[in-house]
Amino acid sequence: MEVPPERLAAVTSALPAHIALTRAELGCLAFDVVPSPDDPGRFLVSEIFSDQAAFDAHQARAKSSAWAEITAGLHRHYTVRTER
Repeated sequence: MEVPPERLAAVTSALPAHIALTRAELGCLAFDVVPSPDDPGRFLVSEIFSDQAAFDAHQARAKSSAWAEITAGLHRHYTVRTER
């Protein structure tokens, strides 16, 4: 996720609640967000869910959350993998 300097404080402030809510979701096996060592405005996100339904539920919850409002319009790069 790319965060411009003028929005960095708001995103950083909201991040702990978003992490806690996500980690509490049914099917969330791991959820980590760390700042990039090379770019203070970039956050690296790693998330693992038990199955597609758990991931879909996470996406639905996140889309209607305060986090969605705070991060609206921010550029995100996704790589999604499924393992069987």
